[in-house]
This record gives sequence, C-alpha cells and structure tokens, in this order.
Amino acid sequence: MLEIEDLWVDVEEKEVLKGVKLQIPQGETHILFGKNGSGKSTLLMTIMGFARYRVKQGRIAFSGRDITHLPVYERARLGLGLAFQRPPVIRGVTMRDLLRECSAAGISSEQFVQQYNFSEFLDRDVNYGFSGGELKRSELLQLLVQDPLLVLLDEPESGVDLESLQLVGEIIGRLLQKECRCEKRQKSGFIISHTGFILDYIHADRGYVLSDGQIRCFGHPLELLSDIKNMGYEECIQCQR
Repeated sequence: MLEIEDLWVDVEEKEVLKGVKLQIPQGETHILFGKNGSGKSTLLMTIMGFARYRVKQGRIAFSGRDITHLPVYERARLGLGLAFQRPPVIRGVTMRDLLRECSAAGISSEQFVQQYNFSEFLDRDVNYGFSGGELKRSELLQLLVQDPLLVLLDEPESGVDLESLQLVGEIIGRLLQKECRCEKRQKSGFIISHTGFILDYIHADRGYVLSDGQIRCFGHPLELLSDIKNMGYEECIQCQR
C-alpha cells in the first residue's frame, strides 16, 4: 500500500531525512521508534504532503500511484489520514461542523460519537480546552468518519492517561480493522511511538528504528522495544545489525 524509496527531505533548509526506504503492505501495521529529533514526525508529515517538508530526492507511492508531489487534500481524497501528536485548535469551527465536512460518503458520525462518549464535545470549538485524552479521541473520531485506507498516527499515546489509553487503543483497532484476519483487511497503519505503550493494545507487524534521518534497523516490534528499553537506541541498532 505504501512504498518509500530513497527519500531525502529538507525542513527549512535543514536536511532531516536521508535516504529512507520502507514498504507497508495492505492490511499490515508498522511502528516507528526513535529519539526526539530523529525525523519521525518529519517522515509522517512528508508522507501526508505538508509543504514545509521539501522532498529533495526519492519517491512516495500509495497503492501503486506516485504521490511524491501531490498536495495534502489530494492525498486525503486517495485515502491517507493523519492524526497529529499535537493537533491544532480551530476557533469558530465546532466539532459537529468538522465531522460533517470530513465524513466519507455513506458514513455518519453519530454511531461513533455515541459509542466513544463524545456527544458533549460536538458544539465546542475544535480541540479548544480539550485534555490530552480528549484531543486523541477528537483526532481518531475524525479519522473514523474520514475512513482512510492508510492511517498515520503520530504518538497516539502521548498525553493520554492509562485509563484513556485503553479507549484510544480500541478506536485504533477499529480504524485498522484488527477484528479481521490480516488477509481480509483493507487498511494499513504507520504509527510513531516513544513509549511503546500502544503495543499493549495494537498488534504491529514490523518495527523500525529511525536515527539521524535513516532507518537503521527493523524487526519484530516487541523485540525492538525490549532492546531499546534494556540497551538504549544506539546499542539496539548495533545489536540488530
């Protein structure tokens, strides 16, 4: 579903990504680990097509189509969806209005709003005054109604208490069709995580470690996470080699 080849990216004239290469097949969920400043969020923002992230070299393909230079809205129409680590506040626009505008054909937000206890937020400005857990539910609810084929999640456990994290994990599982067998899933996921807590709720098929703008190693997500916890990033990279 997603193929990235030799991707080099500048942000404000600074080289951040340096030859990233990876593939995410249909129905699989992959997870990305790395230190602060290693380029993880830059990779997600580049996949989504934000103009600040300038592709110098390389190619991004989605479902066989080259999307390297498509604008954000065209990528969203093709089936890419992103949940931010720190989503913006939008004053003057209610959650009800936003959910109505971003809903895919034939999808109503009502069932999701009721199921995930979001009714009281519908007439509030988007993300204004929301707690960490409420922000995540807001982002994931938008993705549920958008119904993307490729779900990009930037640190979904960030700022979320352990009780709320279980609900976040449940929603992500629904987004990624985890109730279906892998060969029957239409959706794929790419998740950034610092803590790995989300792996308590979501099965991931492959993990990567990004360091200094490069994929330095990959393998089973839980094994990578265990090595990172026990040895740190650099020792983990050397061990995996």
